[in-house]
Amino acid sequence: MSNKKKSTKTGKSKARSLFIFVILLLAIAACAIAAWTMYEMKNMQARLLSDDTPHEVIEVVEPIAPIYVPLDTFTVSLKPGGEEYDRVLYIGLTLRVSNEEDKTKIEKYLPEVRSRLLVLFSGRSAEELSVNEGKSQLIQDIKKILNMPLDETPGVTVTDVLFNAFILR
Repeated sequence: MSNKKKSTKTGKSKARSLFIFVILLLAIAACAIAAWTMYEMKNMQARLLSDDTPHEVIEVVEPIAPIYVPLDTFTVSLKPGGEEYDRVLYIGLTLRVSNEEDKTKIEKYLPEVRSRLLVLFSGRSAEELSVNEGKSQLIQDIKKILNMPLDETPGVTVTDVLFNAFILR
């Protein structure tokens, strides 16, 4: 009986010592990998600093803030079409321009800009403006009209036309 107890004790102690040996090997391997990684990182940093080739400098381009020009709302009688004679368009616009110079031009020539837009709106019928294609065409026509010269100066570059209000009555 005593031999069985001794053999189980020696078996347990052998397993325990084997387990400790494996853990010790894993710890040594982890330390070796960490040391190799540190060595490589320092070596890479030294290579980058001593490299004689010029490095490309990446310029950070800041996004350009949009420039908006809000216009007062327009109330316009539309061109009669079919059986309807008393159709009215109530429209609010905001123009997005490419630069501050164009914004200043619109503000300086605002009566002429509003007059051009009123003539454009009054030449439309309710049937044209009630569909999306008509609204898209209106946006293109607004851009085209505002691109025409204002007095002796060239027109403004309108990049987008935004509707704030659009009511057909």
